[in-house]
Amino acid sequence: MGMEVAAEEEPKKKCRALIFTYGTLKRGFSNHNLIQDLVLTGDAVFRGAYTTSESFPLVCGPYRVPFLLNIPGSGHPVTGELYAVSAYGLSRMDELEGTSRGHYQRLGPIRVTRAAVAAEADDDSDDEAEAEAEAYFADRSYEMELWKKSGKLGFRWYGEKEAKGYVKRKDRPQNLSFLEHIRIFLSSSSTDQ
Repeated sequence: MGMEVAAEEEPKKKCRALIFTYGTLKRGFSNHNLIQDLVLTGDAVFRGAYTTSESFPLVCGPYRVPFLLNIPGSGHPVTGELYAVSAYGLSRMDELEGTSRGHYQRLGPIRVTRAAVAAEADDDSDDEAEAEAEAYFADRSYEMELWKKSGKLGFRWYGEKEAKGYVKRKDRPQNLSFLEHIRIFLSSSSTDQ
């Protein structure tokens, strides 16, 4: 029994950083396998469905890739999932999100509150009703262009409808970097959001 308690407490000790996910890292989407792997190794713990307290634009870029834009007060409050993550988990997520390559930037804190549906379904949860977390935002080098390209319209969440047409990384043309794909998307006349 003592070993079981220690094993249950260990993820809570290592998983200190709170990360708000809003796109393909959520359950049911293509990059959630990274989160699943981190949960299995004790490097991530699901905290629940949460919504940003402040409005932010959530838009789609090339290949229906979701981007949260660091333009507080624009867009809508965004609903996603909150995870407590270890330092190792953060490094894996940073790698996936391309923070060192100018794809996304991990910023915070942003204030999030338990989503109403989650709060009703899990009244006895030990998780906080409010928290401060970090999130992966579009790199500032192109975020305003993405906002303009979207017609300054965003989503409240990234769901099946918004993800329709999403192309997995392995299925995209490999001869261009993701930043090149973003630039081509932004310079095209298509306004497909």
